[in-house]
Amino acid sequence: MHYNKDHNMFYRFIYVILFAVAMAYVEAVVVVYLRRLYYPDGFNLPLKNIPDFIIRIELFRELATIIMLATVSNLASKKFWERFGYFIIIFGIWDIFYYIFLAITLGWPNSLFDWDVLFLVPYPWIGPVIAPVLVSLLMIITGSSITRLYKKGYSFKPTSSTWILSIIATGMILYSFMYDTNATLRLQPPRPYLYWLLISGSTLYIIAYLLSYFKAFQK
Repeated sequence: MHYNKDHNMFYRFIYVILFAVAMAYVEAVVVVYLRRLYYPDGFNLPLKNIPDFIIRIELFRELATIIMLATVSNLASKKFWERFGYFIIIFGIWDIFYYIFLAITLGWPNSLFDWDVLFLVPYPWIGPVIAPVLVSLLMIITGSSITRLYKKGYSFKPTSSTWILSIIATGMILYSFMYDTNATLRLQPPRPYLYWLLISGSTLYIIAYLLSYFKAFQK
């Protein structure tokens, strides 16, 4: 039984990774088309004025993407926090391979410090590529740790401190992407990215996770 459990989990991870990588390619291809249409000379900020019709389509496409990620993670497990672990694994792999495929197809980004539009809900998020890549790496590591807990027979149990720290961390990182409304809504050159918020928020996430991780081993 132990062999079968490990065997099934191995293949589950393979399927999850394959889905995330394939989805990243599809996402990258869509962006290739959009950039050929609206940034034929290469993508850079400030943003260009894109028709509202296209923006609405992109908004719903991104929402559909999140639904797809959530659907696959729900199929991967019956337990809520294990599902969450798979969700952030898929999200992280998808986001990193998205940039890998853009580099292969477009030769962009030239460096991890090139700016990008990261998300459109509720309005555009912007930041250097290194920011979402670092967050994605943290998501993959954390998600893998959560799923391994369940493999070992433990449960992930967030504490009240975990929730508080995670909410603060989320707010800090989201603010680092959305604080510059002049660049996102008024098509102006971006202000410097607030790396200290990214670093501080990521640190809080790590502390929050460790609090719950060690609690999982307590009887």
